[in-house]
Amino acid sequence: MPEAASPAGLHLRSVRCTPVEVPLRYVLGTSAATVKAAPLLLVELLTEEGVTGRSYVFCYRRSGARPIAALVEDACEVVRGERVAPVAMAARLQRRFALIGVTGIARMALSAFDMALWDALAVAAGVPLTTLLGGAPRPVRAYNSCGLGLMSPQEAADEAEQLLEGGMQAVKLRLGYATLQEDLAVTRAVRARLPDSVEVMVDYNQALSRHEALLRGRALQSEGVSWLEEPIRQDDFAGCAAIARALHLPVQIGENFDGPKDLLRALQAEACDLVMPDVARIGGVTGWMQAAGVAEAHGIPMSSHLMPEVSAHLLAATPTCHWLEYVDWTDAIAAEPVKIVDGCWPVNGTPGSGHAWDAEKVARWRME
Repeated sequence: MPEAASPAGLHLRSVRCTPVEVPLRYVLGTSAATVKAAPLLLVELLTEEGVTGRSYVFCYRRSGARPIAALVEDACEVVRGERVAPVAMAARLQRRFALIGVTGIARMALSAFDMALWDALAVAAGVPLTTLLGGAPRPVRAYNSCGLGLMSPQEAADEAEQLLEGGMQAVKLRLGYATLQEDLAVTRAVRARLPDSVEVMVDYNQALSRHEALLRGRALQSEGVSWLEEPIRQDDFAGCAAIARALHLPVQIGENFDGPKDLLRALQAEACDLVMPDVARIGGVTGWMQAAGVAEAHGIPMSSHLMPEVSAHLLAATPTCHWLEYVDWTDAIAAEPVKIVDGCWPVNGTPGSGHAWDAEKVARWRME
């Protein structure tokens, strides 16, 4: 995995974290919660050479932003002044944080730090992040994951049509209603409204028991959907494996994988047909590329979870690249929001991973 950015290299100076809460254009109601705004932590990593690396993570709750920021700042103190070398730094920080446990918000903090390190290297090298990782800039096909939460069949069908903007050829539908009949009613309404060429993924957000997952999974197999995402507890690999064996509808899991070893354990258990790591939980860019190697060795298609700016670059360098999960959450703070073209995220020749925030917008949505 390459790490050199320039003949002289870069040296870490400091890091600055800014918590913001941005409004969602589409309210996201899932079986777990209703989300109307997204708390994000923006990270800017400064080097002695004047190069800035940027990243961000979705914090899930407002209360998560500040402790994640504190851990990012702590990580920076451990390696301040050293040459920017993400793989070596990741290994060192894993050891340093081992006693508090590199999981949860600690994993997210180290991932955010790692992403900013890689961004700085790519910016210094004058190349897109995907090029630094051995890939090539190219359009990455995306599915629209904005909205389509729990709502009436008519509302879901109407919103699904709206989500085809930018030539989208796939959307994600959240399920987990009180009854199978309600799940089917919404799924059929959305499927009937969209062209046959548009794929529909369904996500239960871990809402079901094993028995109910088999019941609903079997019913959905004939409804024209592309995958069944997180039907049961994400860490119940044995249960996921039983469901995957019983269904011909592909089972998708992975957004909660805690580092590459979790992905490996899931594949060894044959817990799924598809994987979709979250870059903030898998270990940043370093962890993602390690996970991508595992997925390739097992011949498993790999998609992303949230944070499309950096995820698009990672997928462009992923041998078993499948789908980019698109959300427009950073449009509220972006200097120039990315536009989907022909259903794809356009990974172009811009150096780094493309993070560029508008200072006035950031100030507007900053959390106090």
